[in-house]
Amino acid sequence: MAGWRGSRGGGDGGAQSVERVSSSRTVRLGKVQPQAPGHRTVFCNDRDANALAKFKGNSVSTTKYDVFTFLPKGLFEQFRRVANLYFLMISIISCTPVSPVSPITNVLPLSMVLLVSLVKEAWEDWKRFQNDMAINNSSIEVLQDQKWVFTPWKKLQVGDIIKVKQDGFFPADLLFLASTNADGVCYIETANLDGETNLKIRKALEKTWDYVNPEKISEFKGEIQCEQPNNSLYTYTGNLIVDKQSLPLSPNQLLLRGCSLRNTEYIVGAVVFTGHETKVMMNSMKIPSKRSTLEKKLDKLILALFSVLFSMCVLGAIGSGIFINPKYYYLRFENTGRTEKQFNPDNRFVVAILTFFTLITLYSPIIPISLYVSVEMIKFIQSTQFINNDLHMYHAESNTPASARTSNLNEELGQVEYIFSDKTGTLTRNLMEFFKCSIGGEVYGTGVSEIEIKIAQRTGAKVESQKQPHAAREKGFNFDDGRLMQGAWRNEPNPESCKEFFRCLAICHTVLPEGEESPEKIRYQAASPDESALVIAAKNFGFFFYKRSPTTIYVRESHVEKMGKVQDIAYEILNVLEFNSTRKRQSVVCRYPDGRLVLYCKGADTVIYERLADGDGDLRRISREHLEQFGASGLRTLCLAYRNLSPDEYENWNEKYVQAKSSLRDREKKLDEVAELIEKNLILIGCTAIEDKLQEGVPQCIETLSRAGIKIWVLTGDKMETAINIAYACKLISNSMKQFIISSETDDIREIEERGDQVELARFMKELVKNELKRCNEEAQQYLLSESRPKLALVIDGKCLMYALDPSLRVVLLNLSLNCSAVVCCRVSPLQKAQVTSLVKKGANRITLSIGDGANDVSMIQAAHVGVGISGQEGMQAVMASDFAIAQFRFLTELLLVHGRWSYHRICKVVTYFFYKNLMFTLTQFWFTFETGFSGQRFYDDWFQSLYNVIFTALPVIIIGLFDKDVNATLSKKYPELYKEGIRNAFFKWRVVATWAFFAVYQSLVLYYFVVASSNRAMNSAGKMFGLWDVSTMAFTSVVVTVNIRLLMMCNTITRWHHISVGGSILAWFTFVFIYSGFVLPKEQENIYFVIYVLMSTFYFYFTLLLVPVAALFVDFIYLGVQRWFFPYDYQIVQEIHRHEVDNNRIGLLEIGNNDVSPDDARRYAIMQLPGQKSKHTGFAFDSPGYESFFASQAGVYVPQKAWDVARRASMRNRPKPPRKN
Repeated sequence: MAGWRGSRGGGDGGAQSVERVSSSRTVRLGKVQPQAPGHRTVFCNDRDANALAKFKGNSVSTTKYDVFTFLPKGLFEQFRRVANLYFLMISIISCTPVSPVSPITNVLPLSMVLLVSLVKEAWEDWKRFQNDMAINNSSIEVLQDQKWVFTPWKKLQVGDIIKVKQDGFFPADLLFLASTNADGVCYIETANLDGETNLKIRKALEKTWDYVNPEKISEFKGEIQCEQPNNSLYTYTGNLIVDKQSLPLSPNQLLLRGCSLRNTEYIVGAVVFTGHETKVMMNSMKIPSKRSTLEKKLDKLILALFSVLFSMCVLGAIGSGIFINPKYYYLRFENTGRTEKQFNPDNRFVVAILTFFTLITLYSPIIPISLYVSVEMIKFIQSTQFINNDLHMYHAESNTPASARTSNLNEELGQVEYIFSDKTGTLTRNLMEFFKCSIGGEVYGTGVSEIEIKIAQRTGAKVESQKQPHAAREKGFNFDDGRLMQGAWRNEPNPESCKEFFRCLAICHTVLPEGEESPEKIRYQAASPDESALVIAAKNFGFFFYKRSPTTIYVRESHVEKMGKVQDIAYEILNVLEFNSTRKRQSVVCRYPDGRLVLYCKGADTVIYERLADGDGDLRRISREHLEQFGASGLRTLCLAYRNLSPDEYENWNEKYVQAKSSLRDREKKLDEVAELIEKNLILIGCTAIEDKLQEGVPQCIETLSRAGIKIWVLTGDKMETAINIAYACKLISNSMKQFIISSETDDIREIEERGDQVELARFMKELVKNELKRCNEEAQQYLLSESRPKLALVIDGKCLMYALDPSLRVVLLNLSLNCSAVVCCRVSPLQKAQVTSLVKKGANRITLSIGDGANDVSMIQAAHVGVGISGQEGMQAVMASDFAIAQFRFLTELLLVHGRWSYHRICKVVTYFFYKNLMFTLTQFWFTFETGFSGQRFYDDWFQSLYNVIFTALPVIIIGLFDKDVNATLSKKYPELYKEGIRNAFFKWRVVATWAFFAVYQSLVLYYFVVASSNRAMNSAGKMFGLWDVSTMAFTSVVVTVNIRLLMMCNTITRWHHISVGGSILAWFTFVFIYSGFVLPKEQENIYFVIYVLMSTFYFYFTLLLVPVAALFVDFIYLGVQRWFFPYDYQIVQEIHRHEVDNNRIGLLEIGNNDVSPDDARRYAIMQLPGQKSKHTGFAFDSPGYESFFASQAGVYVPQKAWDVARRASMRNRPKPPRKN
């Protein structure tokens, strides 16, 4: 049967009709057996058989809502906020008879807040829906009736055979069957999964290589038994059953949705997982959102306001119960049938209860409903306009701007006390260069590393480099020693070791060559910069790796048999035992052309040394000394070893390897166990030393951050000597510091390790760590109590850290660490990085920030309060998991000391000002309650109360949250000590809140009693006394003017936006009241008719409007003056020092056009400003930061393709690329 047979329901309908039933429940008689819960069975090219399995369709949806769930689910999300739930309760109460105000007073503000939030949610979800539709309707060629037919992605079903062309994206998880390349290989790019741009090789099973054309593949009737859908991107276990033969499947045969095909005309594959069951979609869970510490404290402030509100209502309720008395006969409290329960003197308890609810609605403005919306708006603009557009954090070399991936944590950046940093790629450039090596006990390489120069500067020693001047060097190779170059190694005392060393470099790797097969023009695609540097080194030593197939590596060897002779050698690759973080090594089993079998292995020194054969102790000892020497120079080291294998030994081992590789359960574990059987009795060849230079500006950045009161911890997998010397080089540790070193590299520990008694080793290590921690802690206390009080530094390795993190020692470690200015943890695992971060975050309750660039830093980044990802050489995993992304470590200075500090200052001012203005406004109503017998009579008109937060005081507070700055960016970095105010949380303490509360109480008393007292004898032009609504309108006018002027008094920077917002708010009040009181309104509002016109016709209005705000703000003015003169904040001292300087610094909205920006930077910035989609769901695992090249091509600007610029192409049909513009 050709193509698919009997496609039930055809296309999408069939796919959707079976979507909700798990494949493990399939029951079919005859050919198809019931599927086991542990795996799924897929029949290739047979839709009939697969239809009964009821696999999910390939349509994906990343939306949060649909037409029916939007309103209920959206409202549920909004009412999860306590404030919104509170106002819903108030709105309900306001609709009852006990409410003294119109329902509109509370319903309108709540409705506006909900409307804005729901519109925002709907807009974001609509954009997600559009992206989903674009992706689901993309076309792919599917085999049908012996021909390729274009079909939308959403109509694909499990088991379909499809063809993907070059540069196309895989629409589902596919089993790779065949390609147009020789030997059934294809090249894929996984940038959309992990950000890595280096190509990966995938190899089809030899049994399926011929299935390239439709006629041939129509005959294919394979059965796939594989694991159930899961989110592990790098593992896949299964078997392909063809012609009663079971063939093991591995990740090498799996093509994941979201990856793209490169350097291959087309491939043919069978669909294995579809839609939301693809690995990439199962990884698309959002990172758990983080809440800032200030936001959590804001919740406590809201609770405090609830307490104040409750107290006011209880007081009023008690007063009402006491006041209700028949003796006030003129108030007509007599007990008749018509008397309302709220005013019945015979039941004072009911009176008190009803009055309590009345007062809750009356005092409801004390909780600022618009606070959350305003703060969210301010944070969003701070992130998208200020942080993302800051040219000082723009890296021109890689064309990478800073990116705020969340706006929730802006102010958290201004309170960071501890930074946890990775080393490689974060402090260093991750641009590896082969620098030195040790072969057969001899050191080669005469260069002087950057770290050695820094050490020499620190100690005052002189270092002279023997490097030849003007020597042309290839990127990745900075080696200088004539003894190994151009065949000179043949004259060394150990030429055989040299030859094995070079062959190990040229053979033991997973690098892919690209381009012409010449040393000058070839390019290498490597999984890591280290691996690329080693292959480039082999090429420069005369062992040129130029070609590879799935089973063969081709090396052009020079000077091996005799000087000047060049020969191409094909090494058959039999097995590759891949590197992972547990094994810390990589091995290759290869067969020489003469039949010799060799295992080459490279890895960490600790791992290789454990697997060396007995004997040759001198070489091991000398090589260890060389490793320590390289480590002290700040170089990254690897050990190289090999082993000759006999054919029988290899065949026996390979049989076990194939069995492990065919296993459907615990395949990875079994493969590691089998690898241990052959990776033993190795012969040490030597070791390599690779230099990774520090990033530009790292020492200055760390020094500046240290002055700001920030403590920096470096968590690295490097050796202790390397880590210490790099810490010195980047000024993390200095000679003046007292160092505490806790290391497992002692003679006693080595002696126990050699005996192999793991129980004794664990007991001894724990006791050693316990004693060392106790000793260091005691010494630290003595130093801290001494007069000199030197700074302290702690250095600890991973083995000791494992025991130090034990619950019994954790507190001692934490106390010691908190007393240290710098901590260096070496040889640590990714899990230990996260544990150390959590230790400080939870144990010390300090604000933490983690920064890293690789996948091994993700857990640390997510464990901290703030995660920062470096968009470097190791892909985008760290960036995808981060809250903020920058291109260089030095940009932390700008991010924390400028944007973080400003954001913290601004948000603190916004929150405390909201608290002040709402409390002050509500208290004027509270004082009026005492004049009305606690009856709940309203003082202000309903619309006045409704629009107070929404219009009359809304805009100025947003302006201060966006544009206020105490000192400019230059001074923020010149005086990093200013940052300590944020660490101390100086601007959002309860003392600060209490101060604002005091002035709110004082000003409310002045405003209320001054206005009321002055109106006792005031009369309008007709000679009539002012009534309630005249007085309340006068009081409200005074409140609006006072709170807006008070905002100007708290500003450090006053711009035209401040004038516009404050003046506009006051003008808005007068415009509203002129219109509102100019019409006859329904009964509830009729009392306000013509009031403002009557008021403004009297001298009393202008006199009160001038006098009352001045009297209310006079004490504030005195307080601010005294505080600035006698108890100044640090930033106020800096302001005084530089008060005569003109501030030419821009606030944050950086623009192009000034003379400070070069034309090159201006062009790059203009490109960066092109429209992008920063938070859209693409149907792939992760959001893409932007699609610069797509929008640039639309604008006619050439921009190089970015690694992550793929989602747009994924949602478009394949079409020829436009020619590049030169």
